[in-house]
Amino acid sequence: MEIFTILIIVIVVICLSSIKQINEYERGVLFTFGKFSKILNPGWTIVLPVIQFYKKLDIRTKAVDVPEQEAITKDNVSIKINAVVYYKVFDAGKAICEVEDFYYAVGQLAQTTMRNIVGAVTLDELLTEREKISTNICDVIDKATDPWGIKVENVELKDVALPEEMKRVIAKVAEAEREKAAVITKAAGEVEAAENLSKAANMMGTTPGALHLRTLATLNDLSSDQSNTVVFAIPIEVLRALEGITKK
Repeated sequence: MEIFTILIIVIVVICLSSIKQINEYERGVLFTFGKFSKILNPGWTIVLPVIQFYKKLDIRTKAVDVPEQEAITKDNVSIKINAVVYYKVFDAGKAICEVEDFYYAVGQLAQTTMRNIVGAVTLDELLTEREKISTNICDVIDKATDPWGIKVENVELKDVALPEEMKRVIAKVAEAEREKAAVITKAAGEVEAAENLSKAANMMGTTPGALHLRTLATLNDLSSDQSNTVVFAIPIEVLRALEGITKK
């Protein structure tokens, strides 16, 4: 009777220890006699001791921070660049059976791919087309990791560090562009002002009395300030009229 009780207890313990729980965000990879059997979905499942072995994988999106890498652009500029890779496991069986450590493998692949693609573009392209370059890196890594059961969702370039001398050159170029824009704007303003002055002069010259009205308006403006000394210029027509009267 005691042996029977002990046997029942042992069986119960084995059964309880054989029950494994797979969470919703996980998948299990089951091996039987060392061979891949199936993928375990979320819920409770039985894993027979000794005969079977399983390993759980988190299938949520993961972020790999790619360490800062030194690279040389197509136009021979040495830079430092880092990025973040977002990926997730879509086939747990391949992620376990096809690669030893997929997390490490994805990180190393991202580093080499990033250096290769940066080396194929110029510095200007790298600074102005970061989104396009990120997409290219993502496509290359995604294609390479498909046999591992890994889906690369996105790659974001975090920072591009330039040498100090290159920063000074870029700053000078930017300053020159701003000065160029300022000169063009000023010249356009002067042209517009000259055109308006020319139109005003033509209008005053062709409209009788316009010049006199303008003179009076100017005198009125000057008289508002008591400290101004005004030298009034008499129109030549008035002088000629006075000259005619004198001769008579």
